[in-house]
Amino acid sequence: MRRVTAVLAAVLASLGVVPAAAQEEGITVAYFLEWPMPFQYAKVQGLYEERLGVPVRWVSFDTGTAMSAAMAAGDVQMAVSQGVPPFVVATSAGQDLQLLAVAVSYSENDNCVARTELEADAENAAETLAGARVAVPLGTAAHYGFLRQMDHLGVDTASLQIVDMAPPEGAAALAQGAVDLFCGFGAALTRAKEHGNVLMTGPEKEAAGILVFDVISAPAAFVAENPDLVAEFLAVTEEMNAAWRDGSMAEEMLPVIAQDAGMDVEAARDFMATFTFPSAEEQLSEAWLGGAVPTFMAGVAGVFVEAGSIPAALPSYEGVVNTGPLEAAAGS
Repeated sequence: MRRVTAVLAAVLASLGVVPAAAQEEGITVAYFLEWPMPFQYAKVQGLYEERLGVPVRWVSFDTGTAMSAAMAAGDVQMAVSQGVPPFVVATSAGQDLQLLAVAVSYSENDNCVARTELEADAENAAETLAGARVAVPLGTAAHYGFLRQMDHLGVDTASLQIVDMAPPEGAAALAQGAVDLFCGFGAALTRAKEHGNVLMTGPEKEAAGILVFDVISAPAAFVAENPDLVAEFLAVTEEMNAAWRDGSMAEEMLPVIAQDAGMDVEAARDFMATFTFPSAEEQLSEAWLGGAVPTFMAGVAGVFVEAGSIPAALPSYEGVVNTGPLEAAAGS
């Protein structure tokens, strides 16, 4: 959490210096390497420049917190696939960012795994997990997801022995039988599944309002001064997502996406098989931006406040969600 706190301090120091980009000068967009997504096909093909009518520069980042700092400094105008926790940290600190769209949902890539011997599932979790030893990285989205799953499944967390472990350590502990339940993400989650089973699938978690997703975000001043440009950016992104979802261009897109992500084709294919890209219509529904997302962010903020990583949460996170550009994109 020291890293989060340090970035929070940097963001606070940078507040108020977010100029809107002059359209004739173009925009700079943040993204992640080794995180393959449909938008990268349009990125490589120059479709964003063609549709927006301005130069679009792309800069890769290692963390969502670094994206927040770059937007606070005015170096970046939009971020694609910024994690929700860094967005929540920044907005809780007072940075005037807006959540514009859901970039990707990956509920299958962040989950809890129960040791095989327990034979635990959603139906018997309250009994089989009583007194269990749990490995979970505290103060993270995985921690929040763990708490929400336990609440949903009726597991009394007071009965659990919770150990703060990074996902790689937690996966190793599960393999050794040192813990009964692992909660984490990424490659560590894949390894954990070799020694246990998930309590809830990604779709089951989403149905229960337990979301794991990244967002498209931007400084509020930039959005206010460039509404048409932002809407068109989201429209192009949605078109790429739709082409991927329906499979009409998937095989054409995949090699381009993989190369841009710095991955081989099969690795990118396997990665993207665990991703979902909600349509604009889905995003605007109560299940996402229309209701569940602000509630989700409040829950994430609560975890960070309890962990001492941020001083306080916002009274509500509805104000940092701006659906106007996505609504305009959906109607275009």
